[in-house]
Amino acid sequence: MVKKELLTLVNLNKGDKKYVIDEMATSRQITVLRLPPYHCELNPIELVWAQVKGDVARNNTSFKLSDVKILLENSLERVTADKWQRCIHHVHKEEEKMWELDNLIDVAVEPLVINLGDEDSSDSEDEF
Repeated sequence: MVKKELLTLVNLNKGDKKYVIDEMATSRQITVLRLPPYHCELNPIELVWAQVKGDVARNNTSFKLSDVKILLENSLERVTADKWQRCIHHVHKEEEKMWELDNLIDVAVEPLVINLGDEDSSDSEDEF
């Protein structure tokens, strides 16, 4: 099969993922917005979690599970609203950087068009 046929086949068979949380939100007129996958820098909880894990790792001297649990609970208690705000602010700055880069790329890079049609060759063989 050619790529166009494979893409058509994939789209016909992939189906829509349905999540219970989406249905619950929809029933309450709430829209769920998802972060793009593989972009942890856009998720403030990842920054908070990194701080908590680092705190536990720095203070773990016994390496006993019961002690690690206590360290985790203590570290979570030290996560303040101010820390959350700083993490959210950091994510907003990262978003702004990404938008700026996206705009720069749009200006600097010529559009690339890939024709998935049935044509076998370009209009002119002398282009290259």
